[in-house]
Amino acid sequence: MNPLRTLATAHWLPGEPPPPLPGFSASTFNPLVAAVAERCLAAAHGEPGEPRRTGLLLASAGGDRATALAIDTAAAGHRMPPLLFFQSNPNAVLGHVAARWALTGPVVAISPPEAAAPGEVPPDALELAALLLADGDADQVLVIAAEQAEPTSPQAEQAGPQAEQAEPTGDSGPAGGADHATAVLVTAA
Repeated sequence: MNPLRTLATAHWLPGEPPPPLPGFSASTFNPLVAAVAERCLAAAHGEPGEPRRTGLLLASAGGDRATALAIDTAAAGHRMPPLLFFQSNPNAVLGHVAARWALTGPVVAISPPEAAAPGEVPPDALELAALLLADGDADQVLVIAAEQAEPTSPQAEQAGPQAEQAEPTGDSGPAGGADHATAVLVTAA
């Protein structure tokens, strides 16, 4: 496997609520992914600008638990809010990041067998990033590992079209603890 060189790293600490993300509701997952991506890309490039051949790779063992709960709740007898269907695709938030930063590389979302601990990315995500770089479709890959705590707050349980961002609960998710994310921008060494 080709070795990787790290260009920038960013973390979103467990329990730190991410800022709201327009177009996404009822969950902290997508705002969490966008916020840590923004931190990492800003550390490497400053501001969005010219198009970059940067791929996006999202790794999450648990995925967007709050949106899944909101969809289950809505499907149990209420009209399904269209926004929830849109944000149930993990590539939706990656598309938001790609559009904001003019990233033109591949976009991939994976579910590794085990959640990454806070401050880490799964080894299989880094291996896939190396493959994406070796393929030649990107000069850099932004690897994001994001995990969301189990949504047990009343806001998450009652999520619907009128719901806003659910607060992080601190309950144990797949990696334990509260919502957390890490982003690493890598290139071939």
